[in-house]
Amino acid sequence: MTGEGFSDFFYTAPDGLKLHARIYGEQISGHWPVVCLPGLTRNARDFHELALCLSRKAETPRRVVAFDYRGRGQSDHDPDIGHYNIGVEAGDVLAGLAALGIEAAAFVGTSRGGLIIHVLGALKPAALKAIVLNDIGPVIETQGFANIRAYLDRAPKPKPFAEAVDAQRRTHGADFPALGEADWARMVGAICRDIGAGWVPDFDPALVDTLAGIDFSKAPPDLWPQFEALAAVPLLAIRGANSKLFSATTLGEMQKRHPAMQAIIVEGQGHAPFLEMGDLPQRIAAFLDRAERQVQQK
Repeated sequence: MTGEGFSDFFYTAPDGLKLHARIYGEQISGHWPVVCLPGLTRNARDFHELALCLSRKAETPRRVVAFDYRGRGQSDHDPDIGHYNIGVEAGDVLAGLAALGIEAAAFVGTSRGGLIIHVLGALKPAALKAIVLNDIGPVIETQGFANIRAYLDRAPKPKPFAEAVDAQRRTHGADFPALGEADWARMVGAICRDIGAGWVPDFDPALVDTLAGIDFSKAPPDLWPQFEALAAVPLLAIRGANSKLFSATTLGEMQKRHPAMQAIIVEGQGHAPFLEMGDLPQRIAAFLDRAERQVQQK
């Protein structure tokens, strides 16, 4: 365990790639572990503050595992960009859990991470004890998806930290009026890395190429069958009030199809809400505690 509250864990993917995860908290606490899955170009650092909160909660400390997908963070880049897909990444997560000896856990998925959770529900449903979906559902709005593609740069130039912060604020500021200077700086620290010449996004630039052939005029296939298969799993959905990827209509339909689902709307934020801000860590922790007690009482 480092002085920052976590240890690094490296393991081998089914195809031999070296992958990374962060581990927070004790191995055995008596409570469900939590698995955190980031967005498309994000990494384990996205969950640092939330993971500290969950792993250090006095009454119910939890072991937290935050994954770097292949091509992100400290995981190896894949020479075959065709492997940058949610099916392969779901298999990588299962391999990581097997290496850690984790049979089941609560899952927190931001954006792409939530899509991977839907796949895990089909591959290994018993692994899902509870689910938190952060600004993602069975329907992806094409406008939001197109926006993501528009701001991803195939060959970004390194920037001094202050310029990198300003660039993020200019790109996302309209959707995130709730963020202050410290929040933007923390975001850059999470999604970028310092290569000496400046700060650059911390993912394989080839990942952008996987979006090149997508026709954004057509809606991607929905995941309603996979979502409905999660009906028995305690579920919390979080939506940024300004999100263009996860619509209020989809959230409402999810509540109809999963009546026990809980929902949180985060004002002043878009896609995807910062899970460390405001009272979100405490509300997520409370949701996990309630779900665990309910299961134990059955």
